[in-house]
Amino acid sequence: RQKRVCEIGGVTNLSLSLSLSAQNPNKPTALRELVSLMLIADMRCFRCFYTRAHSLLLRSSIPVTIPISPVRFRFRLRRFSSPPVSSVFDSLSSNQDASSSKEDQDTAIGFSDEKSRKAGSKARGWDPGEVVMNKSKKGKSKTVWVCDSCGHSDGQWWGSCRACHKVGTMKRFSEGSQLSSTSGGGGGSSKATGLGPHEGTSLSWLPEQATVQPNRLTDVIRGITQQQWRFSLPGLFGNEVSRVLGGGLAPGSLILIGGDPGIGKSTLLLQIASIIAEGSEMAEPAPVLYISGEESVEQIGSRADRMRIQTEDLYLFSSSDLQDILNKAHRLSPRALIIDSIQTVYLKEVTGSAGGLSQVKECTSTLLRFAKKSNVPVFLVGHVTKAGDIAGPRVLEHIVDVVLYLEGEESSTYRLLRSVKNRFGSTDELGVFEMSNSGLEVVSNPSGIYLSQQNPDSDVLAGLAVAVVMDGSRSFLIEIQALCSPGSTVSRHVNGVQASRADMIIAVLMKQAGLRIQENGIFLNVANGMALSETAGDLAIAAAICSSFLEFPIPHGVAFIGEIGLGGEVRTVPRMEKRVSTVAKLGFSKCVVPKSVEESLKALNLKDIEIIGCKNLKELINAVFRG
Repeated sequence: RQKRVCEIGGVTNLSLSLSLSAQNPNKPTALRELVSLMLIADMRCFRCFYTRAHSLLLRSSIPVTIPISPVRFRFRLRRFSSPPVSSVFDSLSSNQDASSSKEDQDTAIGFSDEKSRKAGSKARGWDPGEVVMNKSKKGKSKTVWVCDSCGHSDGQWWGSCRACHKVGTMKRFSEGSQLSSTSGGGGGSSKATGLGPHEGTSLSWLPEQATVQPNRLTDVIRGITQQQWRFSLPGLFGNEVSRVLGGGLAPGSLILIGGDPGIGKSTLLLQIASIIAEGSEMAEPAPVLYISGEESVEQIGSRADRMRIQTEDLYLFSSSDLQDILNKAHRLSPRALIIDSIQTVYLKEVTGSAGGLSQVKECTSTLLRFAKKSNVPVFLVGHVTKAGDIAGPRVLEHIVDVVLYLEGEESSTYRLLRSVKNRFGSTDELGVFEMSNSGLEVVSNPSGIYLSQQNPDSDVLAGLAVAVVMDGSRSFLIEIQALCSPGSTVSRHVNGVQASRADMIIAVLMKQAGLRIQENGIFLNVANGMALSETAGDLAIAAAICSSFLEFPIPHGVAFIGEIGLGGEVRTVPRMEKRVSTVAKLGFSKCVVPKSVEESLKALNLKDIEIIGCKNLKELINAVFRG
């Protein structure tokens, strides 16, 4: 404690040894002065403290009594016993601190005493708010913690990412080096920090566009033909795909195709690439670049050989570096670019691994700019999650122009290509394909998928009825199967029909039609695994239950269209004309419809089909099961 006081007060070891030596006759007095010095923290400023310390230690005198405030004693004593600090002294103590090193001054805490110097000896006390941190601003950097899985950034470290909740994925990045390298005029190459892509790095080879001015709509569409807006895909397969796309492939469009693993997304795109590369009567053959980040070139070639694709202008390339892919596309100038898949490509300037949220978003945005500037259509394959949605950020579906889903049952060979978003056409279209050894083939009669073989002469096939449903702009005929089993331990079981809808129809049949089916176990099924979601199949469900309960097979060639209300009435459904026209084209002889639309449907002058109108379920039973 004595040595500490001497160091703060600027007293040398020689002065201390002289004042406390045995030859000093005032040694007890000096000791008492040192004890009093320990309580000197009551001084209101360090200047008074240093001055009084000099006077007490360098001379022997009568003990000095120093008043101590009992309220602030504990705080000041703690300040007195704090670690060594460097201070800004006045002229009295500046000579004692001349030997302090320069690096101590850079990191020391100084007390701003400039107001005290101006006020002279009258200034007493110091304000804690005047503490000044002498911190150098050179090389100042901002530290950011970034999740290498989803790209979420935070100003401080957390044990887990607060966006994706993964543990141990927060990595530290510093922006200081990038700011200093890019702002300096040394001409050196900037260093990427992984916080985001540099503007223009991946698309630096694209031609610079002149300043674009707003144009009139009439000037934009003047002189442009339909072939310039779109180019069609030839053949049956091409026509089916073109109809789903809204009439053809639009130049510069970005198309995203999603589907379950193994559903046939790569096969579909390989066939589309082959059709575009072969050309048509309206367009000459042109190169198409197929990029795969999941398969090698040999694997793609093996699949193309199995599908008998031998197009010369189809180019294959296996890579995951998006900048390298776009450089290859620039040299080749393809008519179309296919990326399989968007979850496997990455940009070096973006943080996170391939497939992460930030990588998927930035790669898709880069491909969108490429498509719009080069006028080359780009196809993207997107993985799906367990819920059936496309993996990645939801903004992915907002960036692209077209979103298509390839659907199908695991046990079925049929595939449905459905449009969910389309900026260039309607989303009501649906493409039906069948998977074979040579790829996807177009199904000419989609209704035949869901209809079983009819045996009108058999009495055991009672309980079968045909319903007409719509999926998009296409109408399908599906087969409803019903079985009423008296004395069954299972009261009710449905497959492919909403359970609540089936319960309502059964209750209406018991109450409004007078059928005593409450003691029967009722089983309902939709043929070939089709799921019935709209109300247009209510009339067919009721007819199938009546057929099974009455043990009366429905005559061959009869279809049912209509919704059933709680009062037993038969209601109309949308697009009745299109549904009835489909039934007539498929060779059906009768069609049971609501009574309210009977006259309007007969006005269509459909040949070889009889329109039967029914107001309620009793009229339905009399019209179908009489005789």
